[in-house]
Formats: sequence, C-alpha cells, structure tokens
Amino acid sequence: MSINKVGIIGSGIMGTGIAEVVATTGHEVVVRSRSQPAADGVLAGVKRSLDRQVERGKTTEAHRDEALARLSVTTDLQDLADVDLVIESVVEDLTVKLELFEELHTVCDEKTILATNTSTLPVVDIAMATGRPAQVCGVHFFNPAPVMNLVEIIRPITASEETIEAVTEFARSCGKETVEVEDRAGFVVNALLFPYLNNAVRLFERGIASKEDIDAAMVGGCGFPMGPFALLDLVGLDTSVAILDALYEEHREQQYAPAPLLRRMVAANHLGRKSSQGFYDYKRH
Repeated sequence: MSINKVGIIGSGIMGTGIAEVVATTGHEVVVRSRSQPAADGVLAGVKRSLDRQVERGKTTEAHRDEALARLSVTTDLQDLADVDLVIESVVEDLTVKLELFEELHTVCDEKTILATNTSTLPVVDIAMATGRPAQVCGVHFFNPAPVMNLVEIIRPITASEETIEAVTEFARSCGKETVEVEDRAGFVVNALLFPYLNNAVRLFERGIASKEDIDAAMVGGCGFPMGPFALLDLVGLDTSVAILDALYEEHREQQYAPAPLLRRMVAANHLGRKSSQGFYDYKRH
C-alpha cells in the first residue's frame, strides 16, 4: 500500500512536528484539531519552523512554500475520510484514544491504516476498539519530530504484515530510521529512558547532588545532549508521570514507580516548558 495522504490528529508539539515532517517529505497532510485557533496554530508553528530553516540556509523558500501548500487543517474529523494513514497524537489517556479510534473506524475509508503515536499505552487495546484491528499499529515519533531521527514501529499481535510494511516504508520515506518493536509498555526507548529519569529525581530527593550538577554530570560524563531534569522539563512532567504509571502497571517493578517529587510537581502544575515552570524556570521576564 502506498501512503500519499496523511491525517494527523492533535495540534500540540508532537502533532505539529509530525505534520512538518510529513509535509516537507512530499506527502499531503490534513491536521485535525478540536478548535480552529489550535488548528491555525499548527499552520503558524510549521511556517515559523520552516522560516527559520530558510534563514539558516537549511532549506529554500520554494521548498518551504511547497510544503505549506501540502498542509491543511480542519476541525472536522470527516475531512480525514479519504486519507491513506491516520496518525493520532492526542493526550496520553487510553479512554480518550479508544473513543477516538472507534469513531475513526466509522469515518475513514476501509483501506485507511490507523496509527497511534502513543509512547506507552497498549496498542492492541486501541486496535480492538476498531473494526479493523489488522490495520492498526503504533508509529512512535520522538520530540522534536523534525529533528529526532528515530520512529518506533509498534506491532500489536493483531496487526497484519501489510500494515507494518506500509507504515515502515512511510516512516522511511519521511527520512526516518525505523525499529520494529513488540507491543509492550514503553517499547524500547521509554522502557530504558524513564527508569533513568526517575532515578535522577530520586538522587535529587535524597540530596546526593543539585539538579544542575546532576544534569552537568550526565552531559559531561556520558555525552548526553541534555541532562535528565532538562529532558523531563522538555517531555513534560505530567507526560512523564503518565509514562511511568503505564510502565509500572504492566511490569510492577519499583524502578517504574514515579518519584514522589514528580507527583507533587504535577499537582502544582509545574509541568516543565509547557507551563513555563518545572525543575527549571522558563518564565519570560
């Protein structure tokens, strides 16, 4: 199956980033958001990103304009009826995703592949909410999607070989490296990454070192591009707690139980960059 037209559901950082990747690699893209201002924000966000790339000499004005011409937005799910692939990137809540995929099955053409960008939730549960479980899989981009090279292709036990082959070829056509992963909480990257992030918070809670020194140690000692606290703020502390909860629910191992400080910060709405306050202060003065 050839994937030419892609529907993206979600207008947050991930949805906007995926839309940019897909539009700039020659695919027609329709982004669906629940509100018109949020939908318009996707167009504005992609344009800002491409404008910066033009200014830095990383792309041309012609390529930017061609990509923007392939990108449209909508608030109506019916506008995704004729796409070849849907990529869902909404809130990391299983109930919300189940309801959405049940509706997508009734809206989209019978040949459309339905994919989720979930980072931890069971893809098989999402697949079984539809009448086409063989055409449902995970296509997990990483943040920021235009920069990060990897896409995890998640194979639930219900997915057909044709579905996995089609989405793998699609991701590669977007210039991404792919790895195929079985449908287990956290897949590969988050199953390894989040115990590390969680343990960094526990070290900080115990007073072993300041958050600044822990970040500096992992950047300078391990060559990581950023330390664990900067990364938690980038991912979002609410998202991080949700991922850890999903990992703990599946594995029941203590390393996955969120550090108490993480829950307290989420309760205080200190979510990281998205709220301008996390382990670090991002408020503009």
